Amino acid sequence: MHASMTGLSAIVTGGASGIGAAAAHALAERGAAVAVLDLRPEAADPAFTGIACDVGDDASVRRAVAEAAERLGGIDVVVNNAGIGAQGTIEDNSDEEWRRVLDINVLGIVRVTRAALGHLRASDRAAVVNTCSIAATAGLPQRALYSASKGAVASLTLAMAADHLREGIRVNCVNPGTADTPWVGRLLDSAPDPAAERSALAARQPHGRLVTPAEVGEAIAYLASPLAGSTTGVALAVDGGMQGLRLRPE
Repeated sequence: MHASMTGLSAIVTGGASGIGAAAAHALAERGAAVAVLDLRPEAADPAFTGIACDVGDDASVRRAVAEAAERLGGIDVVVNNAGIGAQGTIEDNSDEEWRRVLDINVLGIVRVTRAALGHLRASDRAAVVNTCSIAATAGLPQRALYSASKGAVASLTLAMAADHLREGIRVNCVNPGTADTPWVGRLLDSAPDPAAERSALAARQPHGRLVTPAEVGEAIAYLASPLAGSTTGVALAVDGGMQGLRLRPE
């Protein structure tokens, strides 16, 4: 299994920390050459090729993807992981904030994949994996804007899978539950009672804890691997059963 991506080149957006960093490590463990595209590439593991990239700016994306392809010798795998969070109901975020989050979380995927399409078409093992969320499939309180953006990612993943299947490009997404990432850590730190908030977030997932970035990274690497060659248009839940299980109270 861990040689399944030898000879392949992958780019991971938002790969300097959290789920993106875990995905970059999981891909590299399987033999892939990895470039991390991030606002802060200097924060990435030096084992990877770090490239500055703002997924909210098309010129920045095109420069970064072209540099990654040159330095890696092509691009076989795109992991669209970069994204930002948002809290609140529909009353709580301005039109400007709605545009900003949708621009990063949805159009960011469009920009990066669009820039990489020529390289993906030239690969015989091309794959795209988008980081979606449990927020796309479950109604979570105080997450209206974030949920809308991830619902769009889920639908976009299906459309991309349909559009590019006959070009030999597989497109899937992962739907993490609440993961123990730096963003969630900042949310917990800002809560009136961080320990109680962490307990509440853990308890709403049936397995009783937060999802680890490594668990999501492994799922991303599986979907990107040629071992998943017959898997496309799939949303893989990594959420401790939150999406589909309804356990009786103990």
